[in-house]
Amino acid sequence: MSFRDYITEARSIFDRLYPDNKITEIDYEGPNIVVYTKDEELFSRRDDLARQIAMEIRRRIVIRPDPSIMAEEDEARNSIAAIIPEAAGLKDIYFEPDTGEVVIEADEPSVITARDSDFITRIKSETKWSPRLVRAPPIYSRTVKEMRELLREMKQERKEFLHNLGVKLTAPTMPGETWIRLTALGGHREVGRSATLISTNNSKILVDCGMINQPSEETPWAEAPYLYIPEAQPLSSIDAVVLTHAHLDHSGLVPLLYKFGYDGPIYMTPPTRDLAALLQTDYIKVAHAEGKKGPYESKHIREMVKHSIVIRYNETTDITRDTRLTFYNAGHILGSASVHLHIGEGLYNIVLSGDVKFEKTWLFNPANNRFPRAETFMTESTYAGRDDYSYSRPSASKTLVDIVNRTFERGGSVLVPVFAVGRSQEVMLVLEEAVREGLIPKCNVYLDGMIMEATAIHAAYPEYLNKDLREKIMVSRENPFLSPIFKRVETSEMRKNICDSTESKVVLATSGMMNGGPVMEYFTSWIDSPQHTLVFVGYQADGTLGRRIQKGASELTLNERGRSNKYKVKIAIETAEGFSGHSDKRQLLSYIATMQPRPHRILVNHGDGDKAYEFSKLIRSKFGIEAYALRNLETLRLY
Repeated sequence: MSFRDYITEARSIFDRLYPDNKITEIDYEGPNIVVYTKDEELFSRRDDLARQIAMEIRRRIVIRPDPSIMAEEDEARNSIAAIIPEAAGLKDIYFEPDTGEVVIEADEPSVITARDSDFITRIKSETKWSPRLVRAPPIYSRTVKEMRELLREMKQERKEFLHNLGVKLTAPTMPGETWIRLTALGGHREVGRSATLISTNNSKILVDCGMINQPSEETPWAEAPYLYIPEAQPLSSIDAVVLTHAHLDHSGLVPLLYKFGYDGPIYMTPPTRDLAALLQTDYIKVAHAEGKKGPYESKHIREMVKHSIVIRYNETTDITRDTRLTFYNAGHILGSASVHLHIGEGLYNIVLSGDVKFEKTWLFNPANNRFPRAETFMTESTYAGRDDYSYSRPSASKTLVDIVNRTFERGGSVLVPVFAVGRSQEVMLVLEEAVREGLIPKCNVYLDGMIMEATAIHAAYPEYLNKDLREKIMVSRENPFLSPIFKRVETSEMRKNICDSTESKVVLATSGMMNGGPVMEYFTSWIDSPQHTLVFVGYQADGTLGRRIQKGASELTLNERGRSNKYKVKIAIETAEGFSGHSDKRQLLSYIATMQPRPHRILVNHGDGDKAYEFSKLIRSKFGIEAYALRNLETLRLY
């Protein structure tokens, strides 16, 4: 059927099932059919009708109030503020015109939704907006607020984009032979610039578009995936981009797509959208501060946001005319997802794990490994090498506490290079608990870079955290991230004072692999002082400064503001294993062994050197499953 056929059929079913529906418009919004009505009963209480019609026409139905009956935002805000009781602790009211919802943030939303209260009914009646109650985040996030404002500014542009996408998604599939191919564009037999292209006779889907972890001198900003090959060109021929998570080796060059001609949708979870924009903005800011030309500008990040479509875990949506997407928890960082692609009408299923952690961590539940179907499965292999050993979270905590105590005993300070997203928050939780329980002396823990802002985004999306941490933050109000030991470093003068002070302290600073960022100022200040300690808690990729130091480099030549300076490394070097957001070999094998259903074929990527190839051989011998480790630029026909 064409998009007009779907709309005509939806209207006729509404007329049959709910005759006095007061429907004013039916339109497409991406994969959804949106119905606007002046009937308050229909938009606020008849979700059952939407589900029934969606099942009949096999398209998701969303019912919204007609804009003509909705109160102006300022008027609605005043009405809601007058209705909400003081005991609820109202914190913020913001509007999502795209959905017709007003989001009400309160310290105690249960006061508003109590069984014997009529607050929700009064809000609907007086404003004609659909209220959504959420518990107010305990930490203010500038990024979350700016994202809301940006999406509101783009309201009309997004409406046109989503309408055009909806029309495209209902186009009939091409006749003829059906085939499915997978092309390795980046991150295959390497860590960095992750990018994989899934092609069918009807569509092209790009999963991730990241940058290399350590740029070369010839390309000082990044090394890109192989986007220039015929399969990916022109970029406007790509139908959809799917983003597994926000780390720059997966998301860093997504804005570049919009710079060079891509104008389609990008699918990700809500936290991934906010975190990716934060990391990309910081990346180009750092590049400019270092006198380098970034690969894109902030306007291209805005284009990414404008074209973003967020879906939550376990939700399914059409992303091309022959493919449906479902995200599942990957356990790696906030909002990280494994990608399930259902191609055709039950024809073929592909799962791309992304970066995955198959273990409950201080932050997240273990990765999901149960899917409706999975003929081909792609897994990472970051820590799947022969010499990669397993360390538990308790072991990691004990090691870090021991390092801090030994360093403090000799009058030194501890420097921890961290990624702003993921490892930072886990190290913060360990240090907070250790100080609270007296395992280490009370001390200041300084956070430099984007760590505190990334932490605030974690607090804004508590539903993505594990149950224990979520309840601590949102229910018992024992938020470990708000401990007084944590101090945000806000100025270069403050950073200099921290470097020069004689107090024993812990500094968490970006970047995690020491390829730039504020961590370098602390490192160069303390590099010749053996009483201090540099401790690695995250993965150090081949070619990075972090890896060279971790391997025992005794002398370093560092380029600082255009000058080469030589240093002898006297600072103590330690590694606290077990903080990684990646599964080790044992966990990856357990993931595959218990995966349901059992895949017919396994592809291995995201591993330095021979790790991906060796792990594919191990999979074949252990499970008897066809397994390959593609090289970049190789293509495999799946169907």
